[in-house]
Amino acid sequence: MRTALIALFALAACARAPAAAPEATAATAAAPSAKVETLATGLNFPWSMAFTPDGGILIIEKPGGLRIFRNGALLPGAVPGLPDDVMINADSGYHDIALDPDFATTRRVFIAYAQGDDDANRLAIWRARLANDRLVGGEVIFRASPDKKGPSHPGGRIAFLADKTFLVSVGDGYDYRSEAQNLGSDLGKILRLDRNGNPPANNPFIGRDNARAEIYTYGHRNPQGLAVDPETGTVWESEHGPRGGDELNRLTAGANYGWPLTTNGIDYDGTLVSERAHMAGVASPLLVWAPSIAPSGLAIYRGQEFADWNGQFLVGGLASKSLVRAQADNDGRSIRETERLLADLGGRIRDVRTGPDGLVYILTDEAEGRLLRLCKSC
Repeated sequence: MRTALIALFALAACARAPAAAPEATAATAAAPSAKVETLATGLNFPWSMAFTPDGGILIIEKPGGLRIFRNGALLPGAVPGLPDDVMINADSGYHDIALDPDFATTRRVFIAYAQGDDDANRLAIWRARLANDRLVGGEVIFRASPDKKGPSHPGGRIAFLADKTFLVSVGDGYDYRSEAQNLGSDLGKILRLDRNGNPPANNPFIGRDNARAEIYTYGHRNPQGLAVDPETGTVWESEHGPRGGDELNRLTAGANYGWPLTTNGIDYDGTLVSERAHMAGVASPLLVWAPSIAPSGLAIYRGQEFADWNGQFLVGGLASKSLVRAQADNDGRSIRETERLLADLGGRIRDVRTGPDGLVYILTDEAEGRLLRLCKSC
Protein backbone atom coordinates (compact mmCIF):
# COMPACT_ATOMS: atom_id res chain seq x y z
CA MET A 1 0.00 0.00 0.00
CA ARG A 2 2.78 2.47 0.92
CA THR A 3 4.63 1.72 -2.35
CA ALA A 4 1.48 2.43 -4.29
CA LEU A 5 0.94 5.67 -2.38
CA ILE A 6 4.48 6.82 -3.15
CA ALA A 7 4.00 6.09 -6.84
CA LEU A 8 0.69 7.95 -6.92
CA PHE A 9 2.27 10.92 -5.14
CA ALA A 10 5.15 11.06 -7.62
CA LEU A 11 2.70 10.96 -10.55
CA ALA A 12 0.60 13.69 -8.98
CA ALA A 13 3.67 15.87 -8.44
CA CYS A 14 4.59 15.52 -12.09
CA ALA A 15 1.03 16.29 -13.16
CA ARG A 16 1.04 19.47 -11.07
CA ALA A 17 4.33 20.74 -12.48
CA PRO A 18 3.92 23.34 -15.25
CA ALA A 19 7.40 22.49 -16.58
CA ALA A 20 6.24 18.99 -17.45
CA ALA A 21 3.16 20.11 -19.40
CA PRO A 22 3.12 19.51 -23.19
CA GLU A 23 3.21 23.23 -24.00
CA ALA A 24 6.43 23.64 -21.99
CA THR A 25 8.01 20.75 -23.87
CA ALA A 26 7.03 22.29 -27.19
CA ALA A 27 8.52 25.63 -26.18
CA THR A 28 11.75 23.89 -25.18
CA ALA A 29 12.07 22.40 -28.66
CA ALA A 30 11.56 25.71 -30.46
CA ALA A 31 14.41 27.58 -32.11
CA PRO A 32 16.42 29.49 -29.48
CA SER A 33 15.61 33.19 -29.22
CA ALA A 34 19.14 34.36 -28.36
CA LYS A 35 22.73 33.92 -29.45
CA VAL A 36 25.54 33.17 -27.02
CA GLU A 37 29.07 34.56 -26.72
CA THR A 38 31.82 33.09 -24.57
CA LEU A 39 33.54 36.00 -22.83
CA ALA A 40 35.88 34.07 -20.53
CA THR A 41 36.89 30.53 -19.62
CA GLY A 42 39.03 28.96 -16.89
CA LEU A 43 36.90 30.00 -13.92
CA ASN A 44 36.97 27.58 -10.98
CA PHE A 45 33.34 26.73 -10.18
CA PRO A 46 32.13 30.36 -10.32
CA TRP A 47 29.11 31.03 -8.12
CA SER A 48 28.03 34.64 -8.70
CA MET A 49 28.87 37.98 -10.27
CA ALA A 50 28.37 41.71 -9.76
CA PHE A 51 28.77 44.59 -12.21
CA THR A 52 30.97 47.54 -11.24
CA PRO A 53 30.40 51.12 -12.44
CA ASP A 54 33.60 51.06 -14.52
CA GLY A 55 32.24 48.29 -16.74
CA GLY A 56 33.93 45.42 -14.91
CA ILE A 57 32.44 42.24 -13.50
CA LEU A 58 33.42 40.76 -10.14
CA ILE A 59 33.14 36.96 -10.22
CA ILE A 60 33.37 34.90 -7.06
CA GLU A 61 34.44 31.25 -7.22
CA LYS A 62 33.08 28.76 -4.70
CA PRO A 63 36.50 27.21 -3.86
CA GLY A 64 38.04 30.54 -3.02
CA GLY A 65 38.76 33.04 -5.73
CA LEU A 66 37.49 36.50 -6.61
CA ARG A 67 38.23 37.37 -10.23
CA ILE A 68 37.77 40.54 -12.25
CA PHE A 69 36.60 40.62 -15.87
CA ARG A 70 37.48 44.00 -17.36
CA ASN A 71 37.97 45.43 -20.85
CA GLY A 72 36.99 42.16 -22.49
CA ALA A 73 39.37 39.93 -20.54
CA LEU A 74 39.66 37.99 -17.31
CA LEU A 75 42.45 39.60 -15.30
CA PRO A 76 45.23 37.21 -14.20
CA GLY A 77 45.25 36.15 -10.57
CA ALA A 78 42.65 36.43 -7.83
CA VAL A 79 41.75 39.56 -5.89
CA PRO A 80 43.39 39.30 -2.45
CA GLY A 81 41.58 39.91 0.82
CA LEU A 82 38.80 37.31 1.05
CA PRO A 83 37.99 35.93 4.52
CA ASP A 84 40.10 32.91 5.42
CA ASP A 85 37.68 31.06 7.73
CA VAL A 86 35.58 29.58 4.93
CA MET A 87 34.50 25.93 4.76
CA ILE A 88 35.03 24.67 1.20
CA ASN A 89 33.31 21.31 0.87
CA ALA A 90 30.60 20.01 -1.49
CA ASP A 91 27.79 22.63 -1.51
CA SER A 92 29.67 25.07 0.68
CA GLY A 93 32.29 27.70 0.04
CA TYR A 94 32.14 31.29 -1.14
CA HIS A 95 28.70 32.11 -2.50
CA ASP A 96 27.16 35.42 -3.50
CA ILE A 97 28.81 38.81 -3.98
CA ALA A 98 26.77 42.01 -4.03
CA LEU A 99 27.70 45.68 -4.31
CA ASP A 100 26.61 48.27 -1.79
CA PRO A 101 23.84 50.41 -3.39
CA ASP A 102 26.23 53.33 -2.79
CA PHE A 103 29.24 51.46 -4.13
CA ALA A 104 30.39 54.44 -6.22
CA THR A 105 31.23 56.28 -2.99
CA THR A 106 31.64 53.54 -0.36
CA ARG A 107 33.40 50.92 -2.56
CA ARG A 108 31.86 48.27 -0.27
CA VAL A 109 31.05 44.72 -1.29
CA PHE A 110 29.09 42.08 0.61
CA ILE A 111 29.98 38.39 0.39
CA ALA A 112 27.96 35.42 1.67
CA TYR A 113 30.02 32.36 2.56
CA ALA A 114 30.03 29.18 4.64
CA GLN A 115 32.03 29.93 7.78
CA GLY A 116 33.49 27.24 10.04
CA ASP A 117 34.20 23.56 9.55
CA ASP A 118 32.33 20.34 8.93
CA ASP A 119 31.42 19.94 12.61
CA ALA A 120 30.16 23.50 13.15
CA ASN A 121 29.40 25.94 10.35
CA ARG A 122 26.97 28.69 9.46
CA LEU A 123 26.26 31.17 6.67
CA ALA A 124 28.11 34.43 7.29
CA ILE A 125 28.01 37.87 5.66
CA TRP A 126 31.35 39.59 5.19
CA ARG A 127 31.77 43.26 4.22
CA ALA A 128 34.87 44.91 2.78
CA ARG A 129 36.01 47.73 0.49
CA LEU A 130 37.37 47.18 -2.99
CA ALA A 131 40.40 49.41 -3.44
CA ASN A 132 42.94 49.10 -6.26
CA ASP A 133 41.68 45.59 -7.03
CA ARG A 134 42.15 44.47 -3.42
CA LEU A 135 39.62 43.83 -0.66
CA VAL A 136 40.49 45.80 2.45
CA GLY A 137 38.97 46.38 5.88
CA GLY A 138 37.00 43.16 5.76
CA GLU A 139 34.76 42.14 8.67
CA VAL A 140 31.98 39.67 9.40
CA ILE A 141 28.77 41.60 10.05
CA PHE A 142 26.37 38.67 10.48
CA ARG A 143 26.40 34.96 11.34
CA ALA A 144 23.35 32.76 10.93
CA SER A 145 22.34 30.73 13.99
CA PRO A 146 22.39 27.97 15.08
CA ASP A 147 25.48 26.19 13.82
CA LYS A 148 24.97 23.02 11.80
CA LYS A 149 27.06 20.03 10.83
CA GLY A 150 27.93 19.13 7.26
CA PRO A 151 28.25 21.17 4.05
CA SER A 152 24.76 20.74 2.59
CA HIS A 153 22.14 23.40 1.81
CA PRO A 154 23.95 26.56 2.97
CA GLY A 155 21.87 29.00 0.89
CA GLY A 156 23.88 32.12 0.25
CA ARG A 157 22.07 34.44 -2.19
CA ILE A 158 21.98 38.20 -1.52
CA ALA A 159 19.52 40.72 -2.97
CA PHE A 160 19.37 44.42 -2.11
CA LEU A 161 15.99 46.13 -1.75
CA ALA A 162 15.07 49.69 -2.72
CA ASP A 163 15.49 50.89 0.88
CA LYS A 164 19.12 49.67 0.84
CA THR A 165 18.49 46.80 3.22
CA PHE A 166 19.24 43.36 1.82
CA LEU A 167 17.84 39.85 1.83
CA VAL A 168 19.98 36.74 2.20
CA SER A 169 18.92 33.12 1.81
CA VAL A 170 19.83 30.44 4.35
CA GLY A 171 19.22 26.78 3.53
CA ASP A 172 17.76 24.20 5.90
CA GLY A 173 21.08 22.38 6.32
CA TYR A 174 19.64 19.18 4.80
CA ASP A 175 19.59 17.18 8.04
CA TYR A 176 17.75 19.98 9.86
CA ARG A 177 14.62 20.29 7.73
CA SER A 178 12.25 20.81 10.68
CA GLU A 179 14.19 23.98 11.56
CA ALA A 180 12.66 25.64 8.48
CA GLN A 181 9.43 25.97 10.50
CA ASN A 182 11.19 27.08 13.70
CA LEU A 183 11.19 30.87 14.03
CA GLY A 184 13.91 30.56 16.65
CA SER A 185 16.35 29.36 13.96
CA ASP A 186 17.77 31.01 10.84
CA LEU A 187 17.87 27.68 8.97
CA GLY A 188 15.44 27.43 6.05
CA LYS A 189 14.78 31.17 5.99
CA ILE A 190 15.15 34.35 3.97
CA LEU A 191 16.63 37.01 6.26
CA ARG A 192 16.53 40.81 6.00
CA LEU A 193 19.42 42.89 7.31
CA ASP A 194 20.71 46.43 7.12
CA ARG A 195 24.17 47.19 5.79
CA ASN A 196 25.66 46.78 9.28
CA GLY A 197 24.18 43.28 9.59
CA ASN A 198 21.37 44.24 11.97
CA PRO A 199 17.65 43.43 11.60
CA PRO A 200 15.65 46.50 10.48
CA ALA A 201 13.01 47.71 12.92
CA ASN A 202 10.14 46.92 10.51
CA ASN A 203 11.00 43.24 9.99
CA PRO A 204 7.89 41.04 10.34
CA PHE A 205 8.88 39.18 13.52
CA ILE A 206 10.39 42.06 15.49
CA GLY A 207 9.25 41.84 19.10
CA ARG A 208 7.73 38.36 18.78
CA ASP A 209 8.73 35.92 21.49
CA ASN A 210 10.92 33.00 20.40
CA ALA A 211 11.41 34.43 16.91
CA ARG A 212 14.63 35.74 15.42
CA ALA A 213 14.32 39.38 14.46
CA GLU A 214 16.19 39.00 11.16
CA ILE A 215 13.67 36.54 9.61
CA TYR A 216 11.79 37.83 6.57
CA THR A 217 10.15 34.58 5.33
CA TYR A 218 10.37 30.95 6.44
CA GLY A 219 9.62 27.39 5.35
CA HIS A 220 12.35 27.17 2.68
CA ARG A 221 14.47 24.15 1.76
CA ASN A 222 17.50 25.11 -0.32
CA PRO A 223 16.99 28.63 -1.73
CA GLN A 224 19.60 29.43 -4.36
CA GLY A 225 17.77 32.04 -6.43
CA LEU A 226 16.83 35.48 -5.09
CA ALA A 227 15.96 38.51 -7.20
CA VAL A 228 14.14 41.82 -6.95
CA ASP A 229 12.22 43.04 -9.99
CA PRO A 230 13.90 46.41 -10.72
CA GLU A 231 10.63 47.83 -12.07
CA THR A 232 8.05 46.65 -9.53
CA GLY A 233 10.18 45.89 -6.46
CA THR A 234 8.57 42.44 -6.16
CA VAL A 235 10.87 39.86 -4.57
CA TRP A 236 11.18 36.40 -6.15
CA GLU A 237 12.89 33.28 -4.85
CA SER A 238 13.67 29.86 -6.33
CA GLU A 239 14.63 26.80 -4.33
CA HIS A 240 15.54 23.16 -4.74
CA GLY A 241 12.86 20.66 -3.84
CA PRO A 242 13.82 17.15 -2.77
CA ARG A 243 13.19 14.69 -5.62
CA GLY A 244 11.00 16.89 -7.78
CA GLY A 245 9.21 19.90 -6.41
CA ASP A 246 11.61 22.73 -7.26
CA GLU A 247 9.81 26.04 -6.67
CA LEU A 248 9.53 29.62 -7.87
CA ASN A 249 7.93 31.82 -5.20
CA ARG A 250 6.79 35.42 -4.84
CA LEU A 251 8.00 36.52 -1.40
CA THR A 252 5.81 38.39 1.07
CA ALA A 253 7.23 39.52 4.40
CA GLY A 254 6.28 37.16 7.20
CA ALA A 255 4.93 34.39 4.97
CA ASN A 256 5.44 30.65 5.44
CA TYR A 257 6.45 28.76 2.27
CA GLY A 258 5.72 25.34 3.70
CA TRP A 259 8.84 23.20 3.82
CA PRO A 260 8.73 20.46 5.07
CA LEU A 261 4.99 20.57 5.87
CA THR A 262 4.15 20.91 2.18
CA THR A 263 6.07 19.91 -0.94
CA ASN A 264 5.51 18.80 -4.52
CA GLY A 265 8.39 16.32 -4.33
CA ILE A 266 9.34 13.11 -2.57
CA ASP A 267 12.49 12.25 -0.66
CA TYR A 268 15.59 10.89 -2.41
CA ASP A 269 14.91 7.37 -1.14
CA GLY A 270 11.39 7.46 -2.58
CA THR A 271 9.58 8.00 0.72
CA LEU A 272 7.09 10.80 1.34
CA VAL A 273 8.23 14.02 2.95
CA SER A 274 4.64 15.19 3.24
CA GLU A 275 1.33 14.07 1.80
CA ARG A 276 0.36 17.70 1.25
CA ALA A 277 1.28 20.02 -1.60
CA HIS A 278 -0.87 22.85 -0.19
CA MET A 279 -2.01 23.89 3.26
CA ALA A 280 -4.00 26.72 4.80
CA GLY A 281 -1.69 29.52 5.90
CA VAL A 282 1.11 28.41 3.57
CA ALA A 283 2.08 30.33 0.42
CA SER A 284 2.07 28.01 -2.58
CA PRO A 285 4.70 28.21 -5.34
CA LEU A 286 3.65 29.82 -8.60
CA LEU A 287 5.78 27.41 -10.64
CA VAL A 288 6.86 23.87 -9.77
CA TRP A 289 9.38 21.71 -11.62
CA ALA A 290 9.04 17.93 -11.51
CA PRO A 291 11.40 16.45 -12.59
CA SER A 292 13.78 18.90 -10.93
CA ILE A 293 15.88 21.41 -12.82
CA ALA A 294 17.86 22.29 -9.63
CA PRO A 295 17.33 26.07 -9.91
CA SER A 296 20.19 28.36 -9.02
CA GLY A 297 20.65 31.96 -10.21
CA LEU A 298 17.46 33.95 -10.85
CA ALA A 299 16.83 37.20 -12.72
CA ILE A 300 13.80 39.17 -13.86
CA TYR A 301 14.68 40.56 -17.25
CA ARG A 302 14.31 44.31 -17.79
CA GLY A 303 16.16 45.59 -20.84
CA GLN A 304 15.95 46.64 -24.48
CA GLU A 305 17.95 43.86 -26.14
CA PHE A 306 15.19 41.29 -25.63
CA ALA A 307 12.10 43.46 -25.61
CA ASP A 308 9.80 40.42 -25.84
CA TRP A 309 11.32 39.07 -22.61
CA ASN A 310 10.37 42.14 -20.59
CA GLY A 311 9.31 41.12 -17.07
CA GLN A 312 10.06 37.45 -17.66
CA PHE A 313 12.05 35.11 -15.42
CA LEU A 314 15.46 33.69 -16.26
CA VAL A 315 16.34 30.70 -14.09
CA GLY A 316 19.67 28.89 -14.08
CA GLY A 317 19.25 25.12 -14.09
CA LEU A 318 22.02 22.96 -12.61
CA ALA A 319 20.46 19.54 -13.22
CA SER A 320 18.73 20.61 -16.45
CA LYS A 321 21.96 22.21 -17.72
CA SER A 322 19.92 24.98 -19.27
CA LEU A 323 18.73 28.54 -18.85
CA VAL A 324 14.98 28.39 -18.28
CA ARG A 325 12.75 31.25 -19.40
CA ALA A 326 9.31 31.63 -17.84
CA GLN A 327 6.54 34.21 -17.86
CA ALA A 328 3.68 35.20 -15.59
CA ASP A 329 0.10 34.67 -16.70
CA ASN A 330 -3.34 35.45 -15.30
CA ASP A 331 -2.23 38.82 -13.89
CA GLY A 332 0.69 37.17 -12.12
CA ARG A 333 -1.35 34.41 -10.46
CA SER A 334 0.55 31.66 -12.28
CA ILE A 335 3.84 31.23 -14.13
CA ARG A 336 4.63 28.95 -17.03
CA GLU A 337 7.90 27.87 -18.59
CA THR A 338 8.34 29.05 -22.19
CA GLU A 339 11.84 28.09 -23.31
CA ARG A 340 15.07 26.33 -22.35
CA LEU A 341 18.26 27.83 -23.69
CA LEU A 342 21.91 26.68 -23.74
CA ALA A 343 21.13 22.98 -23.31
CA ASP A 344 23.50 22.22 -26.19
CA LEU A 345 26.44 23.62 -24.17
CA GLY A 346 26.19 20.82 -21.60
CA GLY A 347 27.05 23.08 -18.65
CA ARG A 348 25.35 23.52 -15.29
CA ILE A 349 24.05 27.10 -15.10
CA ARG A 350 24.99 28.61 -11.74
CA ASP A 351 24.23 32.32 -12.09
CA VAL A 352 22.28 34.59 -14.43
CA ARG A 353 22.16 38.39 -14.37
CA THR A 354 20.96 41.24 -16.55
CA GLY A 355 23.91 43.54 -17.18
CA PRO A 356 23.79 47.34 -17.25
CA ASP A 357 23.83 47.05 -21.06
CA GLY A 358 20.59 45.03 -21.08
CA LEU A 359 22.37 41.84 -22.15
CA VAL A 360 22.17 38.59 -20.18
CA TYR A 361 25.28 37.25 -18.44
CA ILE A 362 25.66 33.65 -17.29
CA LEU A 363 28.14 31.58 -15.28
CA THR A 364 28.57 27.84 -15.74
CA ASP A 365 29.29 25.66 -12.70
CA GLU A 366 32.39 23.77 -13.82
CA ALA A 367 36.06 23.29 -12.99
CA GLU A 368 36.65 25.21 -16.23
CA GLY A 369 33.70 27.53 -15.75
CA ARG A 370 32.63 30.00 -18.39
CA LEU A 371 31.31 33.55 -18.44
CA LEU A 372 28.73 33.74 -21.22
CA ARG A 373 26.68 36.57 -22.70
CA LEU A 374 23.38 36.35 -24.53
CA CYS A 375 22.52 38.84 -27.25
CA LYS A 376 20.44 39.02 -30.43
CA SER A 377 22.95 40.24 -32.98
CA CYS A 378 26.38 39.21 -31.63
